[in-house]
Amino acid sequence: MTAQRVDARRNYARILAVAEEEVAAHGADASLEKIARTAGVGSATVRRHFPSRRALLEAVFSERIEALGVRAVELAGAADARAALLDWLGALTTYAASARGMADALLQDGITDPEHVNACSVKLTDAVDPLLHRAAEAGAVPPGVTSADLLALVTGIVLATEHHPDPNAEAHRLLGLAVEGVSPPR
Repeated sequence: MTAQRVDARRNYARILAVAEEEVAAHGADASLEKIARTAGVGSATVRRHFPSRRALLEAVFSERIEALGVRAVELAGAADARAALLDWLGALTTYAASARGMADALLQDGITDPEHVNACSVKLTDAVDPLLHRAAEAGAVPPGVTSADLLALVTGIVLATEHHPDPNAEAHRLLGLAVEGVSPPR
């Protein structure tokens, strides 16, 4: 029994490592069959560890999502609530622009299975909520702006810049434009 558990853990780690490479190369639509083949396991083994594509993507992006959560905690006590929120949004933009498929995975949240909650979206929302609340209290964001709005904004920007020669720089340029607004005050 112990040998199977060791083997299962080894298979999980190998599948996840291959999936990270495949998602980086091909985005959220990376072939599960190719992942299984490259990892040296059957498709059933992949599905046993990751019952859905969403579960696989959540595992692939979990370290990045956790790092964003840590960053939000670090920024929570910052003196400038607006700067803290923008710092975190910049970190999210950097992560999403460099992790091909992450924005696509966030975009698909609730589309194919409205009953399933995307763990990545939940963790990101939980991370940014306190920063957004503080920024709203400081008058740094308009009333009614939600964490979902901010995630959708960054997701859209990252998807729009995915094929740009320098997606990270372009995504940050567009985020800056969105933050400043396209119509200067009169």
